[in-house]
Amino acid sequence: MGPLPPKSVFRRTAKNIQKLADGTSVVKGGRLSDGTTEYVKSFASSIQPNFRHTCEQHEGMAGYGWDEYDVREGGRQTIHDAGNNIDITTEFVKIPGGNHGGSWGVRIKGTPREDASSALKSTVIFYAGMEGVGSLEVEGERDALGTEGLVTIAGQTADLGDFKLEITEGPESNVNPPPSHPSYQDKPLDRTIVSSLQVPEDALWQAKSILFSSMKREVDAYVEKYGNDNAPPPWQLFTIPNEPGVGNIHLIQKVFEGAFEFDVLYASGSAPKRLTSETLSRQIKTVTESFAHRFAHIFKPKAPFALAKYEGFSRSLFSNLIGGIGYFYGDSVVDRSYAAEYEEENEGFWQETADARSRGNEKLEGPSELFTSIPSRPFFPRGFLWDEGFHLLPVVDWDIDLTLEIVKSWFNLMDEDGWIGREQILGPEARSKVPQEFQTQYPHYANPPTLFLVLEAFVEKLTKNITTSEETLNMEQADVHTAHLDNPELATQYLRNLYPLLKRHYFWFRKTQWGDIKSYDREAYSSREAYRWRGRTPQHILTSGLDDYPRPQPPHPGELHLDLISWMGMMTRSLKRIAETLAEDEDVVELAGYEKAIIRNIDDLHWDEKAQTYCDATIDDYEESIHVCHKGYISIFPFLVGLLPADSPRLEAVLNLISDPEELWSDFGIRSLSKKDEFYGTAENYWRSPVWMNMNYLAVKQLLTYAQTSGPYQKQARNIYTNLRKNLVNVVYDNWEKTGFAWEQYDPETGVGQRTQHFTGWTSLVVKIMVMPDLSAVGGKEHDEL
Repeated sequence: MGPLPPKSVFRRTAKNIQKLADGTSVVKGGRLSDGTTEYVKSFASSIQPNFRHTCEQHEGMAGYGWDEYDVREGGRQTIHDAGNNIDITTEFVKIPGGNHGGSWGVRIKGTPREDASSALKSTVIFYAGMEGVGSLEVEGERDALGTEGLVTIAGQTADLGDFKLEITEGPESNVNPPPSHPSYQDKPLDRTIVSSLQVPEDALWQAKSILFSSMKREVDAYVEKYGNDNAPPPWQLFTIPNEPGVGNIHLIQKVFEGAFEFDVLYASGSAPKRLTSETLSRQIKTVTESFAHRFAHIFKPKAPFALAKYEGFSRSLFSNLIGGIGYFYGDSVVDRSYAAEYEEENEGFWQETADARSRGNEKLEGPSELFTSIPSRPFFPRGFLWDEGFHLLPVVDWDIDLTLEIVKSWFNLMDEDGWIGREQILGPEARSKVPQEFQTQYPHYANPPTLFLVLEAFVEKLTKNITTSEETLNMEQADVHTAHLDNPELATQYLRNLYPLLKRHYFWFRKTQWGDIKSYDREAYSSREAYRWRGRTPQHILTSGLDDYPRPQPPHPGELHLDLISWMGMMTRSLKRIAETLAEDEDVVELAGYEKAIIRNIDDLHWDEKAQTYCDATIDDYEESIHVCHKGYISIFPFLVGLLPADSPRLEAVLNLISDPEELWSDFGIRSLSKKDEFYGTAENYWRSPVWMNMNYLAVKQLLTYAQTSGPYQKQARNIYTNLRKNLVNVVYDNWEKTGFAWEQYDPETGVGQRTQHFTGWTSLVVKIMVMPDLSAVGGKEHDEL
């Protein structure tokens, strides 16, 4: 892939195939028990739910997703559609060549499941749409009965040049439903049905509605001609009009009986060779072999997970993480009123900010573009700022150049003040998935700066990769996945270009999320290093990412948030290391001062000696600063982000808290809130007990560091690390094996996956956990880069 292609490349080619990958429209064509009449009477309720298009939760799937995938080459996806009694496999490959991004092909296979009828009928609709200036037209002579053999769609745009889409007939083993009704004579199902339409460009994303509108006209015509009692069978009835020609969207429908297979071939006009099904077959084999070899080299699980079942599990999770990378483009809703209430300076500020938001000052901005991975294809198909840092931690091991392209895309969204919207809901299609009250972004809202974790990992890799021989690879010989590691000059230039944006973002945090020390006579090493999330309500701090985690009540402008100052410590450390790499000596000195002050203030402002834990702080009725302690993820944040040295006097209390079954420890991972807390498992219970993989990954990573570092708590850290690593992998694996899905979070009492299914964002961090060393033997010394 290399550098980000022009937006039209993604939106006019890759986007179409992504729609296919997200679930080709498939419907079981068997009769309902009440017969065809009931299909006709209740079109929406009886047939529409059987069509699969975009990924959705709870559609009767027994699992779906990529079995293997590399964004540069392609991969294989399987959809286990138990509701329609069929499994769909899509094998997608990219073939480089020419001046317009190359060609690509997809092989679609359908295999009836074991419980399916021997005469299972299935209909498959592939569609291609054209946004913007260009042409898209079905080639060949028009045949009123449908197209025999190959369907060819010719297209042209300024960015893609000339291209062709070919939809093949498939192998001779394909079987079509035989004639069973007079309507078959006018529309024989052994042919391909093509419907070309011209629709408003802003409606192109609503392909399913376009399909049903077109199909409804055909159903009505059949009913008018034959009547309800003599209507065609479902597989004949629910077809589109055969009207090929010019349009900005083309629907191509095939109807099969039993197993089926066909190809969709996108051939660039500037490619040196014509793409054929034979070429596709060879490339699918090559891509599969290449992926298996590379994955075994980078992510082969280590004991006790060095078993075939874990290798397949690991490949699936990682492939779905990287298979969730996409290009998004569109406008967004932003409130830039900068209302005085948004400063959140008064007691009762949450009521004032609610009133300010209700004034309706939000406006559309953009369009903007974003290259990003997503948390979950069915439920969160858009970019989330704090999720992205976790998403990229496995990707950075697989493809550093892809990772850096995504990081750059995020920072290119930054405004002149240094703000990046925490949730990127770009365009009407993205907004259709989000309740209106959550669509507006606010330029005073922050989000955990996890992208700095990724940049820190990059700098660590870069430092280790520079040898004393000072040899660099010629760019033409460098691995496309690791060009920025193989060529230090390229890496330095990337960081130098990004560095001003990183500093702007960092100082935006310091300016907008500051916490008040001086007004309340708090004693601390520094009078400046304290922080408070903006966007607080009595029940939530959505901006923190830990939405409903218990906080001081009622909210107060004098609050200080432990997780935020910890994030700031990590962010400062990361930026300092980048400054060191770039020899920005003055910045290094300045950042080192901030880092020291933050670490000192975490103890001065947030450590509670009586509770033996770190806590948030607030102001009581007597205007005194007090701690409000809810033991859980918040309490261990300085540990999670690596701010506690191995000999820290606070580390023993943190380790004891983590490992206590009556507090945070469970057989399925570290709980988000202590069992002893009064709010454990209450209300929404989103961050009030469940096990989350992102926080647990940070914990197991730090435990490994302490386990391999000489210090008073090395043995304790090693034991916790060994048990936690096993528990995390097994809970995700067991649920994946039982349900076919990775889940957003896991019940700490039962280990059952819950909330969003197919949550292959940060839950995929278990791939990295499996690669971590096995330290179960006392004195284990193995060390792997994390």
